[in-house]
Amino acid sequence: MHLKRLFLIAVCALAAFAAAPGVRQALAEDAAKPADPGLSDVLTDLLHGVEGENATSGPDKRVPFGREEVQLSFAPLVKQTAPAVVNVYASQTAKVTSPFEGDPFFEEFFGRAQPRAQSSLGSGVLVDPSGVIVTNYHVIKDADEVKVATADGREFTSKVMLKDETLDLAVLKISADKPFPVIAIGDSDALEVGDLLLAIGNPFGVGQTTTSGIVSALARSHIGVSDSGYFIQTDAAINPGNSGGALINMGGQLVGINTAIYSRSGGSIGIGFAIPSNMVHAFADAAKAGLDFFERPYIGAEFELVTPQIAESLGMEKPTGALVSSVDAAGPAGKAGLKPGDVVLSLNNTPVESIEALDYRMATLSIGSKATFAVLSKGQQATLEIALERPPEGAKPTEVTLHGRSPFSGAKVAELSPRLAQRLGLRTDLRGVTVVDINRDSPAADFGFQAGDIVREVNGTTIETAATLAQVAQQDTRWWRFTVERGGQILRQVLRY
Repeated sequence: MHLKRLFLIAVCALAAFAAAPGVRQALAEDAAKPADPGLSDVLTDLLHGVEGENATSGPDKRVPFGREEVQLSFAPLVKQTAPAVVNVYASQTAKVTSPFEGDPFFEEFFGRAQPRAQSSLGSGVLVDPSGVIVTNYHVIKDADEVKVATADGREFTSKVMLKDETLDLAVLKISADKPFPVIAIGDSDALEVGDLLLAIGNPFGVGQTTTSGIVSALARSHIGVSDSGYFIQTDAAINPGNSGGALINMGGQLVGINTAIYSRSGGSIGIGFAIPSNMVHAFADAAKAGLDFFERPYIGAEFELVTPQIAESLGMEKPTGALVSSVDAAGPAGKAGLKPGDVVLSLNNTPVESIEALDYRMATLSIGSKATFAVLSKGQQATLEIALERPPEGAKPTEVTLHGRSPFSGAKVAELSPRLAQRLGLRTDLRGVTVVDINRDSPAADFGFQAGDIVREVNGTTIETAATLAQVAQQDTRWWRFTVERGGQILRQVLRY
């Protein structure tokens, strides 16, 4: 039995020796052929970021390889930018009405209603070493006092340099002996969907907080935050208190001011919106120039939405651009040849998708320069160069504060001009007598009048001048019938006062 086993082993060894030259030749031939990638080869290429037809990622993208790359951090970027993000505390004294107000008997027992202090919390961004801060308008709206706390614990009383409700932006100013840290304002037009971002602010008043995310979308509009319809959307967590905070890119530049979130619970669900930095830059420059409101370039034209029906009637492939609804023949657009019915397709070679996009692009341009408009006119495309001018002020507007026993008492009114209309957020082609401002503790405020209301008729008298309205408001009557235009709607009211 033992001898049989030895015999078999010897036979197998001789057979293997005889086959060795053939095996060696086959191995050599296989080595000369291109081998199919095995699993180990694919994993090795993936980890090392190898390019080619078998590469599974882009030329500049790969998974981290090694402990050092896994430990990459945003910490240096936060240390660089966070000191320029401040907390903004706005306070106001609210008027409290009492059902017993004016009754001497009940006031004797219950006392008069005492004013109540209200406060709001937000964030801001230092954009100039002298202490210029950009924040949201809604953070400091109707505030009697605005205080700013810097990241190093100092507190300052600030001055409001400029504010604009339609843009939801405000600029504050604080002063100190030494320059403040700042965040440089970047180019928001350079952003692309997918770019990394950091949001820095003070959510819920818990203290400065940093969150990360990406650009989810660009040119968002109709979100109900303000009249401005051009926002950056991000999934970086933005919560109450983050308003006015910084949205920064990976270069440490300010690319947006955090403004609002879409939420059903009040907390972040990953849909946040920020005002682009190019708009912020233009607004901050206007504040530093000492302007009393943010002036946008004027061309003497008004625009409307291009609907699918309008696009089809004009032979357009899709509804895009801004339809010219009216043109001032004596304005820059009229002189350049722009006509009602034309459609603006691009501005300075940048496509215009909507009215909001056109308004945004126009607002970021400088007054005194020229812009190139590509338009569709009577089925033909044309290019027009239009001067960007300062809105005309017309005759020096006289602001009149109304007095007397009338519902208008406490309202400040003036005759409309393109400049005043722009200041109030109205169409620049409107004319008439408008409410410029209202005393909060006046009958006009109690009856619900608002800045921007255009008074058309009072007690049968057509109102064409501020002097006429002031005279009518002095009538000795308790019955008032008036017509007011607000937001394009005509409101008629009859009341006894």
